[in-house]
Amino acid sequence: MPYRKGGRGLSSHDYEKNRDFPVENAQAVLSFEGVSHRYEQSKEEALSDIWLSIDTGERVALVGPNGAGKTTLLKLILGLEKLGSGEIRVFGRPVAGCLPRVAVIPQSSAVDWLFPVSVRQVVMMGRYVHLGWFKRPGTEDREAVESAMESMGISDLADRRVGELSGGERQRVMLARTLAHDGDLMLLDEPLNHVDLRTQEMIFHTLEELSARGKTVIVSTHDLGVLVVHFTRALFLDKKIIADGPPKKVLTPQTIARAYGFEFHKDYQAWDKSSNS
Repeated sequence: MPYRKGGRGLSSHDYEKNRDFPVENAQAVLSFEGVSHRYEQSKEEALSDIWLSIDTGERVALVGPNGAGKTTLLKLILGLEKLGSGEIRVFGRPVAGCLPRVAVIPQSSAVDWLFPVSVRQVVMMGRYVHLGWFKRPGTEDREAVESAMESMGISDLADRRVGELSGGERQRVMLARTLAHDGDLMLLDEPLNHVDLRTQEMIFHTLEELSARGKTVIVSTHDLGVLVVHFTRALFLDKKIIADGPPKKVLTPQTIARAYGFEFHKDYQAWDKSSNS
């Protein structure tokens, strides 16, 4: 199903050439080296001097206010934006070299939910990376789709139009599509927006299982309450990296203040100094 906004995609030749790339030879799943990016219509950089390395099996929460560059960072990984400066490598290769290994759940608002497709058809789209553009799904593909829908509790919705679904159901469909894809790097752009608690827990449970199997997960989120419980690493971003590390260490009032651009009341500052003295 199409996204509302276009971007550069892969040709059938690209899929055929890169889909079987052996990931075990890569030193890091993802690396940013001095990456900066500015949109053509803007005078300010969306991202500035980003240095970052993410390894196999990490569950990284990408945190920051609106306009912090979270979605831009994910788009650069996918090659949907032309890189301004620096270098990005995915599994040790340039971005375009192994996109079939990268699965993505975009923001719900970026998806055309009125496109006339069923739940099963959307989940099957996750298999196109293995099929190429001109092959028909086989038994293995159909089994992967059925298994993904069962895992996300949407088998009973298989023949429904996606436009008829609730917000939580739509997110489960998109995650099922990602499971069917079976990518090694998963990018989720604010998947917790407009979903119920049951769907949130299902999403987290699935991501934890995938991480245990060696998949790497990056999730853009505004929900600070889930960091310590569900992530192994928190990356606070406000065009630059503000803090990066285990959630318990970096989730501090000072980090939140820097990332979200506010100052503490003087009474809190006095209390904080006394408590740490």
